[in-house]
Amino acid sequence: MDYRPDQHFYPQRGTSFGVMEERLTPLRVSTVRTRELGAELRLARTRLKVPAEHVSRSLGWSLGRLSRLEHGERGTNELDLGALLGQLGVDKATKERVRLLARERDLGHYLRSHEGKLSDNLLSLAIHEQSAVTMHKYEPMVIPGLLQTEAYARAVIELHGVESPDELETFVDARMRRQSVLTSPNPPGTVFYIHEISLLSRIGNARIMHDQVMRLRFMCDWPRLTLRVIPMSAPGHPALMRGFNLMTFAEPVNPVAYADTDAATVFTEDPDSIKLYQRKRNALATLALDAEQSRSTFAHWADFYDLRGDRDDEGADLA
Repeated sequence: MDYRPDQHFYPQRGTSFGVMEERLTPLRVSTVRTRELGAELRLARTRLKVPAEHVSRSLGWSLGRLSRLEHGERGTNELDLGALLGQLGVDKATKERVRLLARERDLGHYLRSHEGKLSDNLLSLAIHEQSAVTMHKYEPMVIPGLLQTEAYARAVIELHGVESPDELETFVDARMRRQSVLTSPNPPGTVFYIHEISLLSRIGNARIMHDQVMRLRFMCDWPRLTLRVIPMSAPGHPALMRGFNLMTFAEPVNPVAYADTDAATVFTEDPDSIKLYQRKRNALATLALDAEQSRSTFAHWADFYDLRGDRDDEGADLA
């Protein structure tokens, strides 16, 4: 589905994914799948602009039952799900997507296809980034999407290949909206590990690179945000091979990590896999420069691109 990051259907950061009005059934620990299923159902209801009280009353459910389902804290069966979808009047595509989610097994790993788009559009990615208490993210070859200027993002997305200018703008808009997670009133405590090769590898022209690196320099002063550069002089390590994002949440939600491929994103909450990503995070921390050294590195690369001589007269994009 095409998710817009300005659709704030997820819970406030630092709280549980659900609100328990009553406990007719035992509280269950939600999973990546049940939270995505609940978000799909809540989006369908909010698009219809129908209060939860009205839906629950029409189905003969308690308000707490619907709330727990929308927040991933209880399961459902085919009969109840069909009744709810009928009440919400969802289209065929949404109905099929929700039914597939409901039938999927919780095995600790979840594959989400990009469906010819980019990971920015994934609902599961949005609800977890927006609800995370902490994030540790690494990208090996490009500036992470959450840190990109609009011009840099446009240049990167063009290199992916798009079918039309309208599609390009749709993808750029999704990436820019997704960045709201870092500027919210209560952002997650986030550490980005940025390999210096991504500062050297030119995307677009020198102006785009200068403005991008300057933005990173300015972002060093943002609250609850730490940028750490892994220098090209750092020794080789397997942790440098592939990007990831390791997220933690308010209890009782378990940590989640995700990694992108060209065609899909893999989410994991399997405890052994989480330990692997924790080891990767710890390895990157030993390889990276500290925050002040990283700030100086950004300033160096900004000067480098400023001296390239091919910056145009267009205004700087330092949002």
